[in-house]
Amino acid sequence: MMHNVPKALNQQVWRAGQRLISTGKPIASQPSAQSDAASEGGLNFEFNDTQREFQDLVKRFTRDEIIPVAAEYDRTMKFPWDILKKAWALGLTNGAIPEAYGGGGLGVVESCILAEGLSYGCSGILTAITGSGLAAAPLLIGASEEQKKKYIGRLVEEPIVAAYCVTEPGAGSDVNGVKTKAEKKGDEWIINGQKMWITGAGVANWFFVLARTNPDPKAPAGKAFTGFVLEADTPGITVGRKEINMGQRCSDTRGITFEDVRVPQSQVLGAEGLGFRLAMGAFDKTRPPVAAGAVGVAQRALDEATKYALQRKTFGTEIINHQAVAHMLAEMAINVEVSRLIMYRAAWEIDQGRRNTYYASIAKAIAGESATKAAADAVQIFGGNGFNTEYPVEKLMRDAKIFQIYEGTTQIQKLVVARELVGRLKQSGGV
Repeated sequence: MMHNVPKALNQQVWRAGQRLISTGKPIASQPSAQSDAASEGGLNFEFNDTQREFQDLVKRFTRDEIIPVAAEYDRTMKFPWDILKKAWALGLTNGAIPEAYGGGGLGVVESCILAEGLSYGCSGILTAITGSGLAAAPLLIGASEEQKKKYIGRLVEEPIVAAYCVTEPGAGSDVNGVKTKAEKKGDEWIINGQKMWITGAGVANWFFVLARTNPDPKAPAGKAFTGFVLEADTPGITVGRKEINMGQRCSDTRGITFEDVRVPQSQVLGAEGLGFRLAMGAFDKTRPPVAAGAVGVAQRALDEATKYALQRKTFGTEIINHQAVAHMLAEMAINVEVSRLIMYRAAWEIDQGRRNTYYASIAKAIAGESATKAAADAVQIFGGNGFNTEYPVEKLMRDAKIFQIYEGTTQIQKLVVARELVGRLKQSGGV
C-alpha cells in the first residue's frame, strides 16, 4: 500500500520504488534538496513539486500507519519496530544520509517535511524512527570513509537503530560537565562512566559516545573530549531499564554504564580532542527537524481543538462561537505559522551552505514553547474530555513537553541566540 511512491518524484526514485516492491530493499535515492528560491533569486514560500510529492507520501504514511496505532503504542510503551521497518523500506529513515553511503541525500528542508509529517501522527514514533539521525550526524561530520561506510552504511542496509550518547546524570545542557572518561593504554582506549536519557539505547546497534580524554579540568571543551563509535554489544557496556517518561512513551530511553570498555584506536572519530565539535556540530542540522516535530504536534493540537470546537455546544451554540475559545484557537494558529516559518528558514539556511545556528536555536525555542502551549490549550478547549485518555489531546500535552527540553532546553537556545546576536553586532562593526 505505502510502496506506491509517486511517479512525479523523478524517474530514479520511481524505479527505486519499483525495485522496493519486487525486492523489499530500501529506496537508494530520494528527491533533490534544492530549493526553487535558489534558482529564481527571490523569496519563495512554496515547496517545489518534488517536495510536495514527498510531503504527500509522508502524510499518507502517517495517516495509514501511525495515527491508527499511536494510542496503543503510547499505552504499551513498546518500541514501534513494525512502523520503523515500514519507514525504512520506504527510505524514510535514511533520507538525510548522503547518496555515497546509500541514503537519499535529502537536505534539511526535506528532513523537516518528514519530521513535521510523522510527528503529526505521534512524536514518540517520530523519535523512534528518526532518532538514529542524531547518532549518525557526528560520523557524517568527522568519521573516516571506512567508518562511514561501516556504520552509516549499516543503517541503510537494514532497519536498525543507533544512539547518541552524550547526556549524563549530571551533564545535560552543560556538555562541558561530561564525566565519562577515556584513557589511552597502548593501542586501546578504556572508557568508564555513565550516560543517561539516551534515546534508543535499549534497541541500538551502535553508539556515538562522547568521553573526556584530557584529564585537565581546565582544558577547553574544544580540546577536552573525543568522540567514539562503539558496537552496542561491546563487553563492559550495560544498558539500564527502560525509563517510564511523561510522553513519547514508545521511544526507548535508558541509561548506559561503561565499565572498563576497551575500544581500539580505529573507533576514534576524527582525532583525539575533536569530540565536542563533532557532538555540537550535529545540532545545526538536527535542531530544525526537532523544531519541525514540535510544529507537527502543535498543528495536530490545533486541528483537534478546532474540530472539537465546531462540534461541542454550550449555551446554545458551538463553542467556537465563544470569543474566549476563538481567541485561543487563533493564538494557536499564529504560533504554529510563526514556528513553521522560522523552522523552514533554519533548514533552508543550512541547505544553502550557510551557518544556521542563530535561526536553528530560534526555531527550536519558539516551536518547543508553542507546541507545549498549543497542546495545553487544546486540553482546555476539550474541557473534562481533554483530561481523558479516550481523546487524543492529553497524549499531545504529555508528548509536547519534551520539546522544551531535549536537544537543548529553551533557556539554552536563548543563551545561544544572545551569543549570536553579540557576535553579529561585533562582526558588523556595531560594537
